[in-house]
Amino acid sequence: MKILVAIAFILIIGSLGSALFFLMRDKGKSNRTVHALAMRVGLSITLFLVLLGSYKMGWIAPTGIR
Repeated sequence: MKILVAIAFILIIGSLGSALFFLMRDKGKSNRTVHALAMRVGLSITLFLVLLGSYKMGWIAPTGIR
């Protein structure tokens, strides 16, 4: 599960970086920035739902602050 979360975070950061790149390069002439940001939002929501579902199924458990 830790590897899945780490990969998801890397994909989210990569999508955010590509949105910044498209924003600077296209200067508002294409929709690539919007698509990259929409993908980031979709990945974030998917990660949240996977974590929530994993908790409900008992695959992960909260450990608290130590």
